Amino acid sequence: MKLLFGIILFCSLSSGCTKENNMPVVENTANPIITPNKTGNFSYLALGDSYTIGESVAQAESFPYQLQANLKKNGINVESPKIIAVTGWTTDELQGAITQAKVTEKFDIVTLLIGVNNQYRGYPLDTYKKEFSELLQTAIVFSGGRKARVFVVSIPDWGVTPFAKNNSKSAQTTATEIDTFNAAAEQITTAAGVSFTNITPDSRMAANDVSLIASDGLHPSGKMYTNWVNALAPKIMDVIK
Repeated sequence: MKLLFGIILFCSLSSGCTKENNMPVVENTANPIITPNKTGNFSYLALGDSYTIGESVAQAESFPYQLQANLKKNGINVESPKIIAVTGWTTDELQGAITQAKVTEKFDIVTLLIGVNNQYRGYPLDTYKKEFSELLQTAIVFSGGRKARVFVVSIPDWGVTPFAKNNSKSAQTTATEIDTFNAAAEQITTAAGVSFTNITPDSRMAANDVSLIASDGLHPSGKMYTNWVNALAPKIMDVIK
């Protein structure tokens, strides 16, 4: 499958179905890869998976688009985000998509959120560390070498969602594994001199607040993404003034 900016890729599976060894995929109306409207002053690239495209929420409710709106509200004019993300992607799949996309431009803001599908499929932590580190360096290159313009977001805990109740892993096992992956990501990120935003504790609030979960019973709702943006936006505003 060729991944080109400007082409809308729709999920071919119906709502509620699953991929083998993969997080479940529901029909998505968001654009996996989106060409920005060149109307703003600051460019923004978002790299990730379903949590970046905003699976099961309207495009405007996804965290990259809410982040854009938040920054514009605070006087930072940001172009519509360019997004490289597809539901179900692991670190190696994101790497492959970036290579195929052949992006040469640089961006003022770059966000990276990847790893849940590595954890879900039971991929080795060492593989994640290697590929995440490589993706982080790629994100830094996309920022033009400006590490302060790169922002990593932690993996949320899907173990507290209704979907997880039918999973073979216990909520505690899932939480422990996600904490391990996040600890590795944070160590790599901070060692590289890049900002790391931990939204995982906030994601666990969904255990007692269903309004934080989208209609598919798995992914975050727009309300949860707002919480993520509220944690991330001040860090970006401190850098871009």
